[in-house]
Amino acid sequence: MSSSDRLLFNRQTSVHQALGAGLFADVILWRDKSLTMGILIVTLASWMMFERSNYTFLSYVSNVLLLLLLILFLWAKSAQILNRPTPPIPYLQLSEETTNEAAALIREQINRVLSLSHDIALGKDPKMFAKVAVYLFLMSTIGSLTDFRTLCYTSVFVALTVPVCYERYEEHVESVLVKANKKLKELYIRFDEECIKKVRKWILETNKLT
Repeated sequence: MSSSDRLLFNRQTSVHQALGAGLFADVILWRDKSLTMGILIVTLASWMMFERSNYTFLSYVSNVLLLLLLILFLWAKSAQILNRPTPPIPYLQLSEETTNEAAALIREQINRVLSLSHDIALGKDPKMFAKVAVYLFLMSTIGSLTDFRTLCYTSVFVALTVPVCYERYEEHVESVLVKANKKLKELYIRFDEECIKKVRKWILETNKLT
């Protein structure tokens, strides 16, 4: 299979380089096995704890923060009485530059979503409409089958297993995906001819009548 036939990311580099070749890639591809295994075990333990107990995520975080705040408060008061060093808590503050950059990034992403939504609503981008419809349908189906905690754990598990399996069996997986991509393109062409073009034609006729 030539490089132009590659389906995933249309890349010329290895999976490790495509993921950034840093700590994130090392964790995802099990290059740092102890850290990856630790993340997987902590995620599994958190999921089991929330599933078995009556705690919700909000109540658990609130209790942890309350306990931490109580410990720091008692530590600081006892340090004043015993003339000991206070807790080594750094003074954190967001700079105006960081806040402006974050706000600009959020604004850019929101405007992009609004622009795409506008084009989809007016029928200007049928391909994007089909993609969004499929994604929303998949999200609805997955949401009806599981809860948010299980979905988070499953996402972490998939992120720590699928990329490493793909790297190990890369050629076989990509050959299968290329065939599947061709089938999907054929299905989309049929869907475009049988449904989207008819809807577009109906919209144009309706606009002419009005």
